[in-house]
Amino acid sequence: MPLSNLPAFAPDLVADLERLGTERVDTPVIQPAEPFLDMAGEDLRRRIFLTESETGKSLCLRPEFTIPVCLRHIETAMGTPRRYAYLGEVFRQRREGANEFYQAGIEDLGETDVARADARAVRDAMTVLENRLPGVTLSVVLGDQSVFEAVVAACGLPAGWQKRLVHAFGNQAQLQRLMADLSSPTPAGVFGPEVERLAILGKLDDEAALIAHIDETMEATGYSTNASRSPADIARRLREKMELANTRLDARTLALLREFLALELSLAEAPAALAAFADKAGLALGEALARFERRVSALRAAGADPARIAYRAAFGRPLDYYTGLVFEIAPAGSALVLAGGGRYDRLLTLLGARERIPAVGFSLWLDRIQSLTEAAA
Repeated sequence: MPLSNLPAFAPDLVADLERLGTERVDTPVIQPAEPFLDMAGEDLRRRIFLTESETGKSLCLRPEFTIPVCLRHIETAMGTPRRYAYLGEVFRQRREGANEFYQAGIEDLGETDVARADARAVRDAMTVLENRLPGVTLSVVLGDQSVFEAVVAACGLPAGWQKRLVHAFGNQAQLQRLMADLSSPTPAGVFGPEVERLAILGKLDDEAALIAHIDETMEATGYSTNASRSPADIARRLREKMELANTRLDARTLALLREFLALELSLAEAPAALAAFADKAGLALGEALARFERRVSALRAAGADPARIAYRAAFGRPLDYYTGLVFEIAPAGSALVLAGGGRYDRLLTLLGARERIPAVGFSLWLDRIQSLTEAAA
């Protein structure tokens, strides 16, 4: 959507965001590509418009605002808590609609009351949309990656499999493929020909012999002078791959995961349902469920009725930096996402912040809001 097509309601929307106690910020359209390629996730990575500087540095057109706003916060050394609002163009390949379009939103950095900040993000997104779309019934769906992480950890899977499953959260097809691999009665095969060869030789069973073999191979090939990892690091990774390849879920654990992922009900009913699931399964989910219940209470206190919000245990969003709450808002009966957001407590540290900064935010798709406004006119 070219600049001349900035929606007429944009100034009013900016005023809505400022009334919510935010500071308006802007970020450059040309961004360093590395943070998005490393942290945003596969879905966004394959849709980024990449280019290079004259020195060969990878750059991209701004595909979203969360990472640029966080980088700006770190670079300007601003204190927290801080609430930033933005409105500007983003550029990404889309299956439908223009590849250049407008987004607005809020990034809430440094609020230590996590439940309050989560509730405020959901409520503010609902409030802004209700102001722009009077008469349109909105549907809100909420998930929680941290609850899924707690369930996977309580099931006792190896750390490598926990990481893979958590990484797939929100991608139903990928998650089902991984669970099918875990439930297969026989291994699908060892991870790569080198691991398979070492397994046949029996070297993976003896860590000292494996390290010595790798060291000798690196010396013989001259690789040791340029290696970024030691023989011990490589040996540990090879053994981890073997462990992953040979881990299988028992029928009970697989059934528990599937039962959890099938949970879909009103957010008002979700705390009791999750507690009942944990008790029945014998899983220790205490802290994750306590955080979840605090958020539901905070939503009530903020004026957002949990009975109007759907909770789906399997719901996630296709961005790798989320760590807890995730949510989307659409017109009732439609898949057209108008707003989406979530919590990303690890992102600022990964981007270079010297201390951990809790964070949550949401984005609004202005072209989609505009299409609904025009249809109602």
